[in-house]
Amino acid sequence: MDQTKNTCVGKFAPLLFLAILISTYGFSQQRSAKLSGTIHEKGNENPLGFATVGIYSEKDSLVAGGITEENGKFSIDVPMGNFYGLIEFMGFESHKTKSINFSPENNKVDLGIIALESTSEDLDEVVVRGEKTIMELSLDKRIFNVGKDLANAGGTANDILMNLPSIAVDPDGNVRLRGSSNVRILIDGKPSGLVSFKGSSGLRQLPANMIDRVEVITNPSARYEAEGMAGVINIILKKENNQGFNGSFEVIAGTPTNLGFTANLNYRHKKINWFINYGLAHRRSPNVADLYQEVYSEDTTFISNQTRDGYVESWNNNIRGGLDYYFNENSILTFSYLWRRSDAHRITDIRYEDSWNRIGNLQSYTLRRQDEKEQEPNSEISANYKRTFEEKGHELTTTFTYLNYWENSDQIFTQNTFSPDGIENQALEEVQTSLNDEYENQYLLMLDYVRPFGKEGKFETGFRTSFRRMKNDYLVQEKGEDGEFTPIPGLDNIFLYDENIMAAYGIIGNKTNNWSYQAGLRVENTDVRTILEETNEENPRKYTNLFPSAHLTYSITDENAFQLSYSRRVQRPVYNDLSPYVTFSDARNFFSGNPDLDPEYTDAFELGHIKYFEKGTLFSTVYYRSTVEKIERIRTVNEHGQSITRPYNLNGENSFGIELSGDYRPKDWWKIDLNVNFFHATIDGSNIQADYTAKTYSWLFRQTSRFTLKNGLDLQFRANYEARQKTAQGIRKGIFFMDLSASKDIFKERGTLTLNVTDILNSRKDRNITEGVNFYTESSSQRQMRQINLTMSYRLKQ
Repeated sequence: MDQTKNTCVGKFAPLLFLAILISTYGFSQQRSAKLSGTIHEKGNENPLGFATVGIYSEKDSLVAGGITEENGKFSIDVPMGNFYGLIEFMGFESHKTKSINFSPENNKVDLGIIALESTSEDLDEVVVRGEKTIMELSLDKRIFNVGKDLANAGGTANDILMNLPSIAVDPDGNVRLRGSSNVRILIDGKPSGLVSFKGSSGLRQLPANMIDRVEVITNPSARYEAEGMAGVINIILKKENNQGFNGSFEVIAGTPTNLGFTANLNYRHKKINWFINYGLAHRRSPNVADLYQEVYSEDTTFISNQTRDGYVESWNNNIRGGLDYYFNENSILTFSYLWRRSDAHRITDIRYEDSWNRIGNLQSYTLRRQDEKEQEPNSEISANYKRTFEEKGHELTTTFTYLNYWENSDQIFTQNTFSPDGIENQALEEVQTSLNDEYENQYLLMLDYVRPFGKEGKFETGFRTSFRRMKNDYLVQEKGEDGEFTPIPGLDNIFLYDENIMAAYGIIGNKTNNWSYQAGLRVENTDVRTILEETNEENPRKYTNLFPSAHLTYSITDENAFQLSYSRRVQRPVYNDLSPYVTFSDARNFFSGNPDLDPEYTDAFELGHIKYFEKGTLFSTVYYRSTVEKIERIRTVNEHGQSITRPYNLNGENSFGIELSGDYRPKDWWKIDLNVNFFHATIDGSNIQADYTAKTYSWLFRQTSRFTLKNGLDLQFRANYEARQKTAQGIRKGIFFMDLSASKDIFKERGTLTLNVTDILNSRKDRNITEGVNFYTESSSQRQMRQINLTMSYRLKQ
C-alpha cells in the first residue's frame, strides 16, 4: 500500500510543481493595512450592528469587506493601494467615503463615527436592495450567498448544493465533496434531523428560500468536529435582525407538480429581535430505473432485465421561529425552535424479465408493486448565548440543542409471476407487509472561547458533548395460504443505536513578519453500542482519537501569499451503516448495514491561493488525502440472482487533486463563474477480494454565465459535467446536465418573477457498472426529472 502511495505521488509530482509555479506567479492574499470606524444612526447614538462595509477599487471592483459588530464598530484588512469604502444598512442611506491611499506609511486609518440617515420616515414606501457577491473566498473556507443564484428559485437545499463548486449531488440525493461522499453536513453549525436516518437526501425537504448562505470548509480547524473525511458543509438559515418589521415571501408553481409557499419574517424593537421562517411544499416526483444483470453458473447464464417506474407524492411543512435578546450590545441570548413534518405516498412498479443464456430466451416475468405511506415529524430546540468582550476578538459562545425525530413507514407489497405467454403461476403469488418505526433523540452541548493575545495572537478552546439514541422497530410479514400474515424469519427485531461523543480542543495562532500560523489539537472520545433486542446481539465500540490540524501562511511579497494546511479526519459508521435490516422494496436487490464496521481515518493536506483581479477572482487548491479503513458499499449476488449491497472496510484510498474556482466579468452585463476539479484516486479493496482495486482519474466541471439585460431582465445558464469514475467494483459513468433561468423585477422592484428549467436535456441519470466473480450488473436510475418552476417573490422593507 505504501508503494502505491509513493507511485501516485511521484506520478503527479510534475503536475504539483506546475500548480505551485503558477500559484507563485499569480496568486495573492495580502492585506497589510487596516480600516476601522463606528457606524451610528443619525440623530442619536444607536449603534448599527451588522451593517455592511465594502472596500472598492477606483474602478468599482470589490476587493474586501465585512460587517459591523453589535456595537457598530468594524475593523477590516485592506490591500495596499487607492480604495474607497461603501457602508450600507437596510432602511438607511448608503455612505461612500473619499478615496483613501493605503501604504506602508498609512496602514491604519480610522474613519471615526459615521452617522447613517434613515431613507424615509415611512419605511413602508422604501425599497432597499443589497446585492451580495455569490462567492466570498478565504484560504480555508468559501462562503456562498445562495439567494443571488437564479437556479435556486423554487428548489430545495439539495438543489442549492448541486449548484455549488466542489459539490456533486447524485440522483438519489447523496452529497459528495471533491468526489467523496464522506462529508459532514451541518445546519447553523449543528447536526440536524434533516441529515439523519436517510442521510443527506432529507435535505430535499428544506426549501431553498429558507437558506441564507452555505459554507464549504474543505480542511477544517480543530474547532470543528472531526467527522467528515472530505470536510464540512454548513448550511446557514435566514434570520434578519434589522430594526422594525421586514420580511420576504415566495410562491412556487412547477411541473412535475411542485407547489409551494415560503415566508421569512422578522421584527426587531430595541433589545428583542423576533424571527420566523415557514415553508409549505407539495410535490409529485416521478422516477424511473432499469437494471440488467448476468449471473454465471457452470453451464448457464441467468439474465435478469429489470425496469422500475414510480412516483412519490409528498407534503412538507417547515416552521422555524425564535428570538434574540440583547442584554446589551455585547451580550446576546438566542432561542429557536424548528418543527418539520413530511407526509409521503410512494408507488413503485417493478417488472423482472428472467431469461437463460440470452435475452430472447424468456423463461418468465414478474410484476411487483410497492405501496408505501410514510410520516416524518421532526423537531429541534436550540439555545445560544454569545458574550463579546471589549477587546476585539475576545468572545464566549455556548449552545445547547435538543433534537427529536420519528419516522413511520407502512408498506404493502404484491408480486405476481407469469409465464412468457402471460399465464400466472399462482403458486408464486406473494403479499407482504413491512412496518417500520424509527426514533431519534439527541442532546448537544457546545462551548467555544476565544482570547486574543499580543498584537496578532489568538488562543481558542472549547468542548462539545453529544448524546444520541436511535431505535428501529422493524417487522416484515408474509401472507400464507390460510390468509394470515406471519413474520419472515430474521426480519422481526428491534435495533438500538446509542452514541456518546465527548470532545475538547485548543488552537493557538499568531503572526511574525511574513509568517502566520495556526495549530490546533482536538481529542474525541467515542462510545457506540448497537443492540438487537429480540436476538440479544450486542456490539459495543469505544475509542479515543487525537485530531491535529495546522494552517501556515507565508507572504512572499505584498502581492503573493501561500497557505498550507493539514487536518486529520474521521468517518464513523453511523446508524444506516450499522443497521443489519435490509430494504424490502425490491425483491431481487437488497441493501443493509454492517454491524462490524470500523471507522475510517483520513490525513488531508491542502495548498491554496486566492487572486483578486480587477474584473474577477481566482481561487486554486492542490490537495492530497490518505485514507485507511475506507468504508465502501460492496455488492454480492447469489446463484438465484438476488443481490445484497452492504458497507465494508477496504484497506484504504489515496487521492490527489487540483481545483480551480473563479469568477470573471468580461462585460458589465456578463458575469462568468467557473469551477474545475481534477483528481486521481487509488483504491485498495484487496482485503475483500483480490481484484477489488482501482486507479481512477476523474474531474468535475461547472460553468455559470449570468447576463444582466435591459428592463431588469436577468438570464442565467449553467452547464455541469461529472466525468466517469472507477470504483472498487466497477464504474460510475459520467453525467452531463444543463439548467436555464430567467428573472425580472416586478412591483417597483419589490418583487421578482423567476422562471427556471433544471436539467433541460433530462439527462441527469445515475449510471453504474458493477462486477463480481459470478455476475455483471449495469444499472441506471433517475429520481429527479426535468423540472420547470415559476417563482414569484416579494420583499417587505428589504
